[in-house]
Amino acid sequence: MKLHLLPALALVAFGLCTVPLAPAHAQDTQRPMLRISSGAADNATLDPHRATSTHDKGVVSQMFNALVRFPPGSADPTKLEPDLAESWDVSDNSKVWTFHLRKGVQFHGGYGELTAADVVYSLQRAGDPKRSSFASTFIGVDKVEALDDYTVRITLKYPDARFLGRVSNYHGGNIVSKKAAEKLGTKFGASPIGTGPFAFSEHVTQQYVKLLANDKYYRGKPKVGGIIYRMIPSDSSRELAFDSGEVDIIQGKREQRWVERARKRGYDVDIFDPAEFRILHLNRHFKPLDNLKVRQAIAAAVDVDQIVKYAGKDVATKGCSVVPEGYLGHDCSAGTYVHDVAKAKKLLAEAGYPNGIELKSIVSNISAQQPIMEIVQAQLAEAGIKLDMEVVDHATYQARSRKDQSAIVFYGAARFPNADAYLSEFFDSASEIGSPTAMSNFSHCSVADASIRAARIEPDPAKQLALWKDAQRKIHDDVCGIPLFGLKQVWLHSAKVHYGYDLKGSLNLAPPITEKTTFDSK
Repeated sequence: MKLHLLPALALVAFGLCTVPLAPAHAQDTQRPMLRISSGAADNATLDPHRATSTHDKGVVSQMFNALVRFPPGSADPTKLEPDLAESWDVSDNSKVWTFHLRKGVQFHGGYGELTAADVVYSLQRAGDPKRSSFASTFIGVDKVEALDDYTVRITLKYPDARFLGRVSNYHGGNIVSKKAAEKLGTKFGASPIGTGPFAFSEHVTQQYVKLLANDKYYRGKPKVGGIIYRMIPSDSSRELAFDSGEVDIIQGKREQRWVERARKRGYDVDIFDPAEFRILHLNRHFKPLDNLKVRQAIAAAVDVDQIVKYAGKDVATKGCSVVPEGYLGHDCSAGTYVHDVAKAKKLLAEAGYPNGIELKSIVSNISAQQPIMEIVQAQLAEAGIKLDMEVVDHATYQARSRKDQSAIVFYGAARFPNADAYLSEFFDSASEIGSPTAMSNFSHCSVADASIRAARIEPDPAKQLALWKDAQRKIHDDVCGIPLFGLKQVWLHSAKVHYGYDLKGSLNLAPPITEKTTFDSK
């Protein structure tokens, strides 16, 4: 099968370290710098194969390309289009993919033209757990080969319904410079080299990251001179900076009241997909959560409708399955858990806990989590379930949750919009916390392993959907987790900023700044 596709348009702070400006990119004083704050306290890494946090991904996405891409402003996997590859061939058995690369694409910093060797190196690196946080994404890849300087052949172990998404401009699909990555080694995350519209300039710890326009970008010279990502973790301070014109784009609060207040003040509010889907994971390693009736009692005690009402109609959508709405394979035929306090108390008594139970939860202090968990805490209390919440900063919450220290883990994530992405990461026992291949299975759920794994290698789309449906039903019946809601992305942009596209979605969770983005700084 041959797919022919149209080509796309051709300061030093005290005690802080800085990474010097790459000599191939000098700041253009004739073009304005765009100032953005995502709310990050700092960026941990700008290596695209290691960047897992929301804040890191947004910055990384400006510097790298992939074989295919989501069009700017879209998170729809059916709309994937050529990026570094102009076209590709697919074998009749859908296991061999041959990509034909664009010629003349230049890496930042004078590292030369992108060739097939860079693509082979990047995908092998992305599939190596010692060098990548996304190695599991490439578990189905058998080998990657360079047929010549501009042709890459990828052979799969089995047909993969979402393969193009794996080599898209998201997570491990990003292509790095082989020469730069081998030269810099573990320091690559501090001096990243890609092919995107903006190139890394400098990072001042807890102050800012500066990117400069890549005037050799193959789609054209960017209309802004660069981007400065300001570190402003405080919501109120970030709003003040936006009000005063110190920053031009900020991440807002994903709360209905905040959105309505911003609109009343005349701000341009961006609300877009994908929603980060919130689930309460019930950790059966904590007694008595190993008892199904206790897990059922918690599900009956939680009033999801009340939680969604608090989050707000514009920013939140109620969940009905552990696979988010809009993902390929999403299925709600198992139904939702019904809120019934009397039933919750009855189930606890049947489980041998007529006087209730007490559980511990590590909770992040960020505004997208703590208020929701306070509502959950009050709801559980009505059924005789005392939730002892230890509120910590977000980094500590992440670390301790991954050390299996929380009985109930409130977790939100957005992944490639396909059922396998969520089921494999959160509900396959190979991903359970503490295992050699741990990802985010906080509940230690294993009931759906057979269905999840069979679906992953099933070439028949209808059979694959049936297997995903079966997995979701099993997870629902075993109460591995309680689906809450999807929380959409909320940002503000100055009226002087024009993205250059219609913002409906961004898989990297931040508004993409492209070569077409304009900013009137006057």
